[in-house]
Amino acid sequence: MVTVTQDAGIQRDPRRWWALGALVASMLVLGFDMTILNVALPTMAAELGASTGQQQWMADIYIVVFAALMLPAGLLGDRFGRRRVLISGLGVFLAGSLIGTLAGDVTWVVVARAVMGVGAALVMPLAMSVLPSLFGPSERSKAVGIISAASALGMPLGPIIGGWLLNHFWWGSVFLINIPMVAIGVTACVLLLPETRDPSSPRVDAVSAALTAGGLAALVYAIIEAPDRGWGDPLVLGTFALAVVLLTALVLRERRFTRPMLDMSLLTHRGFLLNTLAATLVTFILSGLLFVLPQYLQAVLGNDALGTGVRLLPMMGGLILAARTAQPVVARFGARAVIGAGLVVLAFAALLGSRTTVDSGYGFTALWLAIAGVGFGFSIVPSMDNALAALPRDRAGSGSGLLMTLRQVGSAVGIALLGSLLATAFRDRLDVGGLAARAADTAGESVVAAHLVADRTGSARLAASANAAYVHGMGLVLLVCGIAALVTALLVAALLPNAAETADVRTDDGADGGAGSAEGVPPRTPGVALPQVDARE
Repeated sequence: MVTVTQDAGIQRDPRRWWALGALVASMLVLGFDMTILNVALPTMAAELGASTGQQQWMADIYIVVFAALMLPAGLLGDRFGRRRVLISGLGVFLAGSLIGTLAGDVTWVVVARAVMGVGAALVMPLAMSVLPSLFGPSERSKAVGIISAASALGMPLGPIIGGWLLNHFWWGSVFLINIPMVAIGVTACVLLLPETRDPSSPRVDAVSAALTAGGLAALVYAIIEAPDRGWGDPLVLGTFALAVVLLTALVLRERRFTRPMLDMSLLTHRGFLLNTLAATLVTFILSGLLFVLPQYLQAVLGNDALGTGVRLLPMMGGLILAARTAQPVVARFGARAVIGAGLVVLAFAALLGSRTTVDSGYGFTALWLAIAGVGFGFSIVPSMDNALAALPRDRAGSGSGLLMTLRQVGSAVGIALLGSLLATAFRDRLDVGGLAARAADTAGESVVAAHLVADRTGSARLAASANAAYVHGMGLVLLVCGIAALVTALLVAALLPNAAETADVRTDDGADGGAGSAEGVPPRTPGVALPQVDARE
C-alpha cells in the first residue's frame, strides 16, 4: 500500500522518487513520439508510396487527437481516479504502438497514430496532476521541473533514436521502441503511484469534446486537402465552413457553463492572451519546421535517417540552452523584452533560412537552425510562464489546460498549413516535362516520390528539378514563419503588460508548480491543494 500525506510536515512515502521515475519514462515516450516520426517520414514515403498530404496526416492525426481529448481526459482522471486513467492511457498508447509496428500501409499508420494520440491525451495532463499527491510544496517545483525536462528532452532524442532505428531496422521499429518503455511505465505506475481524485472538478461534457474533435479534424482536413483539390474546391470550402460552425458552437456552448471544460473567457485577460498567442505561434513554427526539414536533409542533401536526426541537434541544442537560461534573463530584463527579443531572433533565423539554395550545404543550415533554437527557447518558456502568472490563482488549472490545448492546436495547424504551402509550391515548381502522366502525378506528390521516379527513369534533370522545387517551397515556409514571428514580436512589444502590471499569483513554495520548468506547464490545479486519496490503494 502506498501511503500518501498532504501536509509538508508529515513523512512522505520514500518511494515517491521512484514513482516520479515512472512518470518520467511516460513523458519521455510522449516527448520523442512528437518528433520521432518526422525523421522516418521520408523513408515511409518511399516504402509506402505516401504523398505529402498522407505524410501530413501521419504526423498530424496524433496531434489533432491529442489536442482534442486532452481536457476531457484530464477531467476523467479527476473524477474516476488519476492513476487508473493514467495507466489506461499508457495501455491505449501501447495498443497504438503495436498497430503501428504491424501496419502495412498508410491507412493503418494513420490509425495507429490516432490511437496513440488518445493514449497521449490521457497521459499528459494526469502525469502532471498526480504530483501534488506525491510531493509537498518544498519538493513539488523540483518534481515538476524533472518531469517537464523529460518531456522536453524527448524532442531532440526523437530524431536521433528514429534515425538510428531506421539505419538498422525497418520503419516499423519507430513504433516498436515504445512498447518496452510503456510496459515499464505501466508496471511502475501500478506498483508505485497512489490513487487520487477530485470529484469537484468540472464534469466531462461529451458534446463539447465531440465539437472540439470534429472542429479540429475538419479544419486540418481542409488545409491538408486544399493543395490537391484547390482552395476553391466545394469539398474544401464546405469542410472549412463545417470547422467554423463546430468551433463556434463549442465556444457558445462552453460560455453557458459556470465551470466550463474549455474556459474561453480566460482569453479576456490581456497578459494571458498575448503570452498564449506567442507560445502557440512558436509551437506552430517549430512543428512546421520539424515537418519540412527532415525531407530537405534526407532527399536534397542526401543524408541517411541517423544523419538527419543528428543534423537537427543545433536547433534542439539552442532551444534547450536558451530555455535553461531564460528565467535569469527575464529576472534582469523583464518578460516582455525577453519574449519580444526571442521572437525577433526567431524571425531573423527563419528569414535567414529562407535564403537557402540547393548549393548552400549543411553548414549554412546548421547556423540558422542554432539561431532558431535560441529564439524558440527565449520565447516559449517566458511566454508560457507569464501566461499563467497573469491569471488569478483559482483559474490557473483551467488556464493551464487551455494553454496546453492551444499549443497542440498550433502544432497541428502548423504541420497542416505549412505542409500544404510546401506541397503547393513544390508541385508548381517541379518540371515534369517528358514524363508520362502517371509518372508526373507520382513525382508531384513529394520530393521523395520525385527522386524515386527519377531513379526509375534515369532522369538527372527531374532529380535536380525536385531538389530546386523543394528548396523553393521550404524557403516560402520559412519566409511565412519569419513574418509571423516578427508580427507577433511587434504585438508583444506594443501590448504585453509589464511584469509590474501582471499579478503573479503563484505561491512562493511553488504550489502551483512549473514556473521556469522546461515546458513551463504547471500541473492541473483542480484538487491540487488537497487531492482525495483512495486509502484502499
